[in-house]
Amino acid sequence: GINAEYGEANSAIFLTDTPAQVKKKVNRFAFSGGRDTIEEHRRLGGNCDVDVPFQYLKVFEMDDEKLENIRKAYSTGEMLTGEIKAELVKTLTPVITEHQARRKELTDERVKEFFALRPLTFSGK
Repeated sequence: GINAEYGEANSAIFLTDTPAQVKKKVNRFAFSGGRDTIEEHRRLGGNCDVDVPFQYLKVFEMDDEKLENIRKAYSTGEMLTGEIKAELVKTLTPVITEHQARRKELTDERVKEFFALRPLTFSGK
């Protein structure tokens, strides 16, 4: 069988993960487009096309200029694999913790209200 540490629990980042779990998953399990050695990475740069942290950043980093700066820095070797992973953790953690806080505020009554059948009203001809 599959070792539990490398099993399905670590196959994705879930909205229920703690900040520590997010950091661990990104640092240990996210495939890197970096090179085998720091020297080689500094010389040749990383491959953003296969780098999982960069792919996540393309979705979750809302600042396009910052994303482009990260892409340039990583692909030229100025930024190392650990640094791009740290950027991802810094970007994802507030998204997940805000979602968890909002989810805690959700009540059964609010869910029922949301799904309740109600008449549709149209304001048009």
